[in-house]
Amino acid sequence: MSLPALPLFHRIAGQPVIVLGHGEAAQAKARLVERAGGQVIDDLAHGIDIGARLAFIAHDSADACMADALRARGAGLLVNVVDRPALCDFTTPSLVDRSPVVIAVGTAGASAGLAKHIRLRLERLLPQGLGALADALFAAREGLRARFPDGAERRRALDLALGEGGALDPMVAQPAGAVEAWLSGARGGATGHHVIALRSADPEDLTLREARLLGMADAVVAASDVPAALLARARADAQRLPPGAALPEGLTVELRLPG
Repeated sequence: MSLPALPLFHRIAGQPVIVLGHGEAAQAKARLVERAGGQVIDDLAHGIDIGARLAFIAHDSADACMADALRARGAGLLVNVVDRPALCDFTTPSLVDRSPVVIAVGTAGASAGLAKHIRLRLERLLPQGLGALADALFAAREGLRARFPDGAERRRALDLALGEGGALDPMVAQPAGAVEAWLSGARGGATGHHVIALRSADPEDLTLREARLLGMADAVVAASDVPAALLARARADAQRLPPGAALPEGLTVELRLPG
């Protein structure tokens, strides 16, 4: 299943970013740039001269938008033209901010309103302390490496802790010191070969346990007729293997269609 766009997070702190236009649309983009620490430049030529890499264009005139988009793109910049997806190299998602955790909800320019309302639902679901959990996990990296020297084993232990109902479930507010308390008694996660006998080609028919195993697997075994929508539920970096292939160490999940 192909993606309509490649989601990326750009670090622009201290960097020049071109924002052209007047009115609320341009002001909103300027605020977004400043929120990420970027330097707003309102002159295209100057921005190009000082090495800007991104340009937001929000003119009322379609012709002006087209002209500046072509000029900026010709200078090697990635361009966003507000409310004109066909002229955009990138679009700006609706953001859930639990810094350093940031969740971006995008629709490839199809509907900003839809992205906003998905964001609003997620805002209610995610604990305010999610960023603190991320910071604590970052601070515990050396301790994790010491307890689980093998990278795959370390990932499985984290999967077990961060999974639904786990000791560090990110959807549940965690007290201060939760990561340290978990690490003092942490155990390894699931390994071995697990077979999921699919009831249909619809990923929504996976049970919670099956979806969790598939999402944690180091390798996925599947015949060529297993739909891409099911394989998309696995980790992007998980190995994809044909039936009968030699199985690697770690957690392997085999998908078998009915019949």
